[in-house]
Amino acid sequence: MKPVKKSFLRKLPKQAHKYSHGTVAILAGSPEYSGAAVLSVGGARRGGSGYINFIYQDKLTRGLILSAYPDVVVRSSVSDIKVDAWVIGPGSPKIGRRFAIPHTKYAVLDSVAMGLAKTISADFVVITPHEGEARKLGFVIGEGDAGREESALEMAAELNCVVVLKGYHTVVASPEGLVAVDELAGPELATAGTGDVLAGLIGSMLASWKPENFSEVVTAVFKAISAHALAGRAAAEDLSPITSSDILDYLPRTMRQ
Repeated sequence: MKPVKKSFLRKLPKQAHKYSHGTVAILAGSPEYSGAAVLSVGGARRGGSGYINFIYQDKLTRGLILSAYPDVVVRSSVSDIKVDAWVIGPGSPKIGRRFAIPHTKYAVLDSVAMGLAKTISADFVVITPHEGEARKLGFVIGEGDAGREESALEMAAELNCVVVLKGYHTVVASPEGLVAVDELAGPELATAGTGDVLAGLIGSMLASWKPENFSEVVTAVFKAISAHALAGRAAAEDLSPITSSDILDYLPRTMRQ
């Protein structure tokens, strides 16, 4: 699948309002990894969603989010939150029991939250492992592009979710056997935090595009991966080395293409 550069963002009707073009809730961060929450929320802000909630688990992360993004709604509980998409796990080595996530259309799971893939109540689940995390989930990753594709498809079928197997030539696979491989991203993305940005961006683009089947989910996810990769390439043309924060800065240029 090749990236479609001119349709990263869904075209909004004139009567659109902040709720109509996607709502997202993000449960991320911890005192040790508060920056991951900042990055994932930052990615979500650039994906087209009109309303973003952040559920904090510690006061440090709460303060950082409020300082960085005054447009984001910060909450301490998941009670009564109804959103199109949840993003769960970036920078959260533990997911507390008090967070019983209500049913949602889309759930993007990162880090330890990927262990919830079979139990979370969502119409469509997306997990975002790198190879080490895939092994922790019990899957053996094959060698080369063909082996990675086969492994991603196996994971997708076993967990009944869309798998984003990150790394060189990131693979997107669905339980129905669909597969797409990114060939845009370069080594500039091999830096801490870029996966957190991507998780937030995927959740926001799912909420905005509102896909109705696995094929459409794969397309929306692949759009996010392509936009993320192009932001990295654009940043690398101007800066060296680049950081995950640079990806956030360059995403607006990418998304308007």
